[in-house]
Amino acid sequence: MNETKIYMNKDFFVHETAVVDEGAVIGIGTKIWHFSHIMKDCSLGEKCNIGQNVVISPKVLLGNNVKVQNNVSIYTGVICQDDVFLGPSMVFTNIVNPRSAIIRRDSYVETIVEQGASIGANATIVCGNKIGEYALIGAGAVVTKEVKPYALLVGNPAKQIGWVSEYGHRLYFDAQGKAICEESQQEYQLLNDKVKRVK
Repeated sequence: MNETKIYMNKDFFVHETAVVDEGAVIGIGTKIWHFSHIMKDCSLGEKCNIGQNVVISPKVLLGNNVKVQNNVSIYTGVICQDDVFLGPSMVFTNIVNPRSAIIRRDSYVETIVEQGASIGANATIVCGNKIGEYALIGAGAVVTKEVKPYALLVGNPAKQIGWVSEYGHRLYFDAQGKAICEESQQEYQLLNDKVKRVK
């Protein structure tokens, strides 16, 4: 508890039940809630929200405005860019073939979650698979391969069933490969099985 109190006068909030190890870097405006553990040598950007019972391991990198819901463990090797959403109890892995009796700390596999992507509750991300920007992974999905930007995936194993906008709405493309987000009115182009926002 004494270690936690050191942080209470800084430019971020740490609940009194949370533990922040010396050497962790925490950005301005970030909030860390009940019973979470922020380990040494990890970096959290500005205005992140770290929910209850979250563990963030050494060398994890979180960008700005990352939202981590309750009961998520973010293991060494995970990088989340700005505006990523991690749903309740979703799971990262960082070793392909773990064994209790064999130490594989030098075998962690990197997983990158690109800007604006959202991962639903109870989803699992098998390590080494990049999640493209603004992709949306449905609740309970098990991701076993790389995910394209703006892709919508569901199921076990996860399969792509469509595309979403930066606001998270399903996109329906016309014969010319154009679609409009129903909320933002942003325009998107589908070409060669890739989606880009028309700016």
